Amino acid sequence: MPFVELETNVPAAQLPRDLPARLSAAAAAILGKPEERVAATVKGELELALAMGGSAAPGALLSVWAVGAVGSAEQNRTHSARFAEFLGRELGLGADRILIRFHPLEPWQQASEIMSHIPQPGNI
Repeated sequence: MPFVELETNVPAAQLPRDLPARLSAAAAAILGKPEERVAATVKGELELALAMGGSAAPGALLSVWAVGAVGSAEQNRTHSARFAEFLGRELGLGADRILIRFHPLEPWQQASEIMSHIPQPGNI
């Protein structure tokens, strides 16, 4: 189950209303995961004071957690280019105002449906 969390100080009036859904679809395509397993959240300017490189100009921080999709530099090089393209298009930002953090997960580090997808002892 990938988790993607976008934090941005782009003015709310400039954000697409359906940005969480668009981010979810983009993450599924980029990470090669089914969209029904993706959780996407967007935190906007009302909750965020952001400075990057000493500037408070509009920017975005994207955090991506996933099992088996963000564990290598090669994977993340490809993913970062695609996420940056998506965010640049959706938020009107240059690549210098986008920062992406990748966090590899193990299956046991997430839960849904009372962890029904985690192998039970003796069934591994």
